[in-house]
Formats: sequence, C-alpha cells, structure tokens
Amino acid sequence: MFMPKSPMDTLHFSCIQIAIALLLFTQANSTTEGSTSALHPNDAIPSCVAGEKSALLAFRAGLSDPASLLSSWKGDDCCRWNGVYSSNTTSHVVKLDLRGPEDGCGVETRQGLAGNISSSLLGLKNLWYLDLGCNGFDEIQIPEFMGSRHKLRYLDLSASLFIGRIPPQLGNLSNLRYLSLGNEDTYSTDITWLSRLTSLEHLDMSGVNLSTIVHWLPLVNMLPTLKVLRLPHCQLRISPDSLDISSNGFYGPFPDGIGNMTSIVELDLSDNNLVGMIPSNMKNLCKLETLDFSVNNIDGSIAELFHRLPSCSRNKLQWLSLHDNNLTGSLPTTLVEPLRNLNQLYLSDNKLTGHVPVWIGELKQLTNLDLSSNNLDGVIHEGHLSRLDMLVELTLSDNSIAITVSPTWVPAFSLGIVELRSGQLGPKFPMWLRWQTHVTSLDISNTSISDIIPDWFWTAASSVESLNIRNNQITGFLPSTMEFMRAEEMDFSSNQLGGPIPKLPITLTNLDLSRNNLVGPLPLDFGAPGLRTLLLYNNMISGAIPSSLCSLRALRLLDLSRNGLNGSITDCLVNESSTNMTGLGIANLSLRNNNLSGEFPSLLQKCPRLIFLDLGHNQFSGALPAWIGEKLSSLSFLRLRSNMFYGHIPDELTELVNLQYLDLGYNNISGSIPRSIINCTGMTQTRDNDDLQDAFTFGVYSAGNYLVNYTENLTVLTKGQERLYTGEIIDMVNLDLSCNSLSGEIPEEISALVALKSLNLSWNNFNGKIPENIGALMQVESLDLSHNDLSGEMPSSLSTLTSLSRLNLSYNNLRGEIPTGNQLQTLEDPAYIYIGNPGLCGPPLSVNCSSQPEPIPGENHGDASDDLVSFFLAMGSGYVMGLWLVFCTFLFKRRWRVSWYLLCDSLYDWVYVHVAITWSSLRGKING
Repeated sequence: MFMPKSPMDTLHFSCIQIAIALLLFTQANSTTEGSTSALHPNDAIPSCVAGEKSALLAFRAGLSDPASLLSSWKGDDCCRWNGVYSSNTTSHVVKLDLRGPEDGCGVETRQGLAGNISSSLLGLKNLWYLDLGCNGFDEIQIPEFMGSRHKLRYLDLSASLFIGRIPPQLGNLSNLRYLSLGNEDTYSTDITWLSRLTSLEHLDMSGVNLSTIVHWLPLVNMLPTLKVLRLPHCQLRISPDSLDISSNGFYGPFPDGIGNMTSIVELDLSDNNLVGMIPSNMKNLCKLETLDFSVNNIDGSIAELFHRLPSCSRNKLQWLSLHDNNLTGSLPTTLVEPLRNLNQLYLSDNKLTGHVPVWIGELKQLTNLDLSSNNLDGVIHEGHLSRLDMLVELTLSDNSIAITVSPTWVPAFSLGIVELRSGQLGPKFPMWLRWQTHVTSLDISNTSISDIIPDWFWTAASSVESLNIRNNQITGFLPSTMEFMRAEEMDFSSNQLGGPIPKLPITLTNLDLSRNNLVGPLPLDFGAPGLRTLLLYNNMISGAIPSSLCSLRALRLLDLSRNGLNGSITDCLVNESSTNMTGLGIANLSLRNNNLSGEFPSLLQKCPRLIFLDLGHNQFSGALPAWIGEKLSSLSFLRLRSNMFYGHIPDELTELVNLQYLDLGYNNISGSIPRSIINCTGMTQTRDNDDLQDAFTFGVYSAGNYLVNYTENLTVLTKGQERLYTGEIIDMVNLDLSCNSLSGEIPEEISALVALKSLNLSWNNFNGKIPENIGALMQVESLDLSHNDLSGEMPSSLSTLTSLSRLNLSYNNLRGEIPTGNQLQTLEDPAYIYIGNPGLCGPPLSVNCSSQPEPIPGENHGDASDDLVSFFLAMGSGYVMGLWLVFCTFLFKRRWRVSWYLLCDSLYDWVYVHVAITWSSLRGKING
C-alpha cells in the first residue's frame, strides 16, 4: 500500500514514484459472506467442499513450492490448509492468500510459488479474495481466465515476475475494489477495460509499460470510487499537452485534470520535473489530506501556492511537502483558513525570503517542521514555539534566522531532531537545549556561539547519535565522561576547545576535533574500536604516537598534521601484529608538520591499503627502505618533503605502479634517478581517479548536511610558488626531487611520464643535456630544472609544451639559441627563465646569436692582472659607499632596521640547517 514518504525517503528513491495517491486503502470487509469474521482458516468448523478440494489440488499440481508454502495441503479437509479461507455458513472457499515471503519481494530470486497457474481455480466459484503477489511466475503471462472470476473483489498479482500483456479480460471483474498488477516486464496498449471496474478503490500498475497510452487521465477520472492510484515507472504520456512521463518522472506543467479528481485524499507527484504553478482548480479537492509535490521545478510565489490550496480541505490537510522546488517570496503573514490538523510541513530547499510567520506556532498538531536551505531571516521567538507541544523535528538550517528566547524558557516539546546550522543562536550557549534530552541528531554548527560549553550540555547530549557543533568559538574541555555517550559521529572542529582528549564512546565511528586548542598526549586507549575517521589536525597535541593506534583496525582516515607530536613512531605490539592479522585498513595518513623523528616508520608495513601518505616537514632521517614497493603497493601519493632522509632512491620504489605524486624535496638524497621510474604508470597515463575518491574525501551525510566533512588538501610547490590544492589534489600528477644531492644525467625515461603536470628537479647536481624528447610531457604545466649543471643546447621540443605556464632553466650551463615557439613566447618573466646561462642567446634575451663568438678554449682575453686590479678597486669603493648608505638608512628608519635583523636571522637559520644536513651526510658517507 502507498505510504506517504518523508523528504529524505523521496530524495533517496532509486525508482521515481509517479503516484496520484488518494487514500490508504482500507479493505471494505462488511458482514457479508466474504467478511473476515465469517472466514475460518485451518481450524474451520465446516468440512471442505469436495469439488473445491479437487480444484485446489489441481492448482497445486502445476506449481513448484521451494518455500513450502503449500506443505500443509494434505488430508481431506482443505478448509484447514494454510492460505485457504472458507465461509462458516456455506463451507465454500472464499479467500486464497498465497502471497510469497516479503523478504524476497522485489528481487529476482523468489522463494515463493513458481510454475503455471491452472484454470482449475475457476472451480472456486465463490472466491472473492486472491493474492498471489511476491511469487516467481517468471516466463508466463497473467492468465486470461482471471477475468472470469466475477465475484473477485481483491486481486493482487504484483511483484511475481509475470511477463507480457495485461489481459483486458480483467475488465470483466466489475466487483473489484482492489487491483494490484505491478510487474516490470508487463505492458498494456489499451486500458479502456479499466473504465468497467466501477467499484475500484485501489489501482496499482507500478512498472507496467503504458508508453502507448495517451488518454489515461480522463479514463482514470471515470472511476467514481477510486481512492488510490499508483503508476510509477509506467512511461505514460498525457494529451493534449504531450506530457512525457518516463522513468525519470513527469515533464512539463501540472495537468489540469488533477482538479477533476475530487475524491483524492492523497496526492503525490514528488520527484519529477513538473514546472510552473500548481493548477488553480485544485481548490476542488475537498478531501485532500496529503499533498506531496516535492523535488520538482515549481516556481512562482509561495503565497500564491498557499492561495491555490483547497480551502475546503484545510482542516483535513495533514501532510504538506513542497521541498526542493523553486518557490520564491515570503510565506503569507496570515491564513484565511487555519491548518488545524497539519502535522508535517516541509518547505526546505526553495528560495523563500522574509520572516517566519507567527501562524506556524498555531499548528498545534505539528510534529515535523523543515524550513532549511532558504533565504529566511528575522527572529523566531517563544510565540512561534510555545504551543508546538507535539514537535519532534525542528529543521531551520542554512537560513539567517535568529532564535531568541528567554534563558529561563522551558519548551513543551521534546525534540528528536534539532538542525539549526548557520542560524543565529549565540553569543551565549542556548539554554533551552538543556531540556531536550531525547535528541538523536543535533546540529548547531556555525551559529555564532562564543561561550564556554556548560556541563549540562554533555548530559543532555548523552543520547545524541549525530552531534555537530563545528565552526563556533566554543571554549572549555571535553568531559571525562565522554566515553559513556552514545554518539556515532561527532564534529567539534573549528572551535577553541582545550585540554586533553578523553577516552572516546565505544559507539563512535567518526570524530573531527581539528582546528582547536587541544593539548597533552594522545590517549593510550582510544576506546572506540570501530573508529573509521579521526581528524585531530591543527591542535597542540604533543608526545609520541602510541602503539594503541594499532588497535583501531577499522580506521580509514587519520590526520594528525600540524601538531607538536615528537619522537619516533613505534611499531605495533607483538600481540597486535600476529601473522594471522590482515593489517591496518588505513588508506589516508597525514603526519606532516610535526616534530617526529627516527627512520621511515616500520609500522607502515602493516598498512597495505595505504593510498595517501604525508610525512612532510618533520625530522625523519635514514635511508628510504626497499620494502615500500612491496608493502605499500596501493600507494598513490607519497610526500616526504622537508625531512633529513639520505641515501639513494631505491629501485623498489618504482614498483609502486599507482604512484602519481612523489615529493622527496628538501632532503639529502643522493645518487641518480632510477631509469625504472617509467614503471610508475600513475605518471605515464591519465587514470580514472574514482578509486581514490574515498581516500581523499570523506563525509557522513546526516539531516541534509555533511557531518565530519573532510577533503584532503596539500600545499604544492609548483609554478614557482606554493599553491594550496584541496579536492583537486586528486588529479595532481607531480614529481618533485628538488633541493637534494642527486647527480648524473636526467634519464630519457623522464620523457615517458606524460601524465605529469609538475616536474621539479631544481637545486641538485644534474649534468649532461636536457632529454631531447622532453616535449613529450604534453600535460606538464610547471617545469623547473634550475640550479643544476646542465649543459648543451635547449631541446627544440620544449616549444611544443602547449600546457606549460611556468618554466625555470636558470643557473645552468646551457648555450645556444633559445628555441622559438608560441608557447615559450607567452611565458611570464622570460629573462628570469634563462638567467645564469651566459651561453644562451636569441629572443627573449637581448644577446644576438650572430654577434656572439664561440668561446675558444685556452684563449686569454686581455691582461688578467689589470682586470683583477680594476675589479678590486671597483668592489672596494662600492663596498664603502654601500655600507655608508645602509648605515644612514638604518640610523633613521627603525622599521627597516628591524626588518633587516629579522632577515639576517632567517638567513642564518637557513645556512645553519643546510650545513648541518650536509655535515651529517658527509659523516654518514665517511662512516659507511
């Protein structure tokens, strides 16, 4: 039977329901021969009629019965068989209920009856009720003889895998009140037979192909007693307006014929593509109790829509759902007819403006109020809320509404859902929430609260399953009793909460405490074995990473970046890393910007599903282990930037075929680039990144909002500057080996990494020529080979890099003419690109290649001693003048003086770090 849907149900329907639904069908079983009170199943007093027993046995003979629905069909008295009901006055079988198991209904694998339906059922001449739904009569049509059972009042053949044409003989069943034929592989080219079913109250033809039917709405209007009509996925069309009703729903304006269906009790046209305003003749629907036009394209004024609602049914209307449309304007300030019985009002996701009218507070039967995602403003006060005793859901999120009530006000309602995101509750913590102790979903994020979190809040929120207070200025500590809460998702991010992290609730699966002021070490016992997401970045957490992290086997995402964590990362305890364990399930691990030290963590060998790993900006040291290629085979992003790693790049690293982002910059890695880098197909071909999506973005969808919403972000040094990448980082293909001690020639295999968007090999000791085929990197946007010892001429293929927007070849030993090409001529700051290469000539440089002589080895140009004297004289005089100028400037410019000292300090720190790294490397080589 059709049941009205909640907004969330509508949004998640995979099959669009095109239902003109009127009333939940109540079977009219009066005190007649077919009355329920007159039926005797199983323990019936009368004996079975012999002819009807024979008919039932013949019917059973043509069936298979995998679910043993007919296992009781034994013995002489058929009145005692399951599913068989007889009259206590005549002993005739009047009801046959052989519906299949409900858990298999709607799926192709049926556990009910199958086979052929025998015409022996015609022997049950007094049968008025027949239910064969949810069975498996695949590959057979609905038998035509069904139309010969003239006494039938109830016929259900739905979801039983019938195929083919719906027999028009069903139009002979003039006594039918309930008819359900919903089967997806059936069709009808003519439904005029429906007009003969003058007693019909409930009609369900869900999924029946009616694509050739044009005049179906006038025909339906001819059924005088019809109360429920279900026609989803019927591919209907309406004439004369040619309204197409495909599996995606209605298209076009609302049909005016709706206004002629005066018996309608429930009207559901949700989840379609209807446009315009609702018909004005809807005022004729005086029996209307449920109206659902949600998820359409209704436009125009909300006040006009309310005006077109039938005033004759306003005291009957219980359900009004108009969410996800394009309604505009303000809600009417007054109502001519009050909506006394309205209990569900959904107006979310429109374009409504203005204040919330006070008449909302007069809807005393209201249980669900959803006005979220509009442009409403103004104040909601006690007058709006005091009389809503029945309210259980209050959803006002994503408006500019301020809730202003007395701090001593005690609401009469007991809410289960409170969604007030992006409204105005602060600056004080809303005291009225203290009395809402049965809330399961609470969202007060981004509500301008700048107050200490009260102790009573943790008590009131102890039963909350989904808790969101993010993006406020809330202070205070997390409670020591936090482990006794029932929460599954918690988002406390972007506040000013302090203190340590207590033991977590055992039910918790997702936690975001990022961007707070949390201090102290990580808990030795997290207390949440099912934790999948743990976000603690941007705090002041200190100490070591405990081995108890290994107990979080379900953890997929862990971000501890930008804290004060220190020490080395210990391996899992022996009893937590036994050979029968499959390892940790973590896919995204970010530990960047801490003070962690030690060698590359051996713990990571137990993380075979790791896709993203960021250890950048720490103090890790040692050589990169060869096991990375074997143990971390799923790795796509590896960022080890700004550490103290040394040694060669292991060949095994190139076994990471999915690797598309490798950043080893600012370490002390030596040796050459392995030629096997070509094996990293993540850099050689553009890939479908859908498989990376779960590792880079994560959110729990709750009450129309993403709770614990996370998108991986990285600062990437590319195009000569640091750029922040958020969600788009998933598409970044990057190789950064800058600021190391790599040497040798750049291998030709680099040119095969054609998916690269950024290549940075600067500040190394590379020599030899730039690979001739470098122009094959057609997607590269940033190419930096500066500060090396590269020689020879620039490859002409550089001019073919059409995606290139940043090039840096400065401070090498390149010579010859700069290649010409449209792309090279469009680059910014062209002189800087080639500075430090005195042998280069041609545009954009001012050096003319034809006038530049070739250098002759051993030739002495001029007197070297004279040049040397002149050089020192010029340098000395310049030094004195420069020193005097600086001294005078600093004497009178205090701000310049301070800036100079700060610059000197930073330069000193930079020199000190690089000297320390180089010295450490030299000692390692000497000791080695």
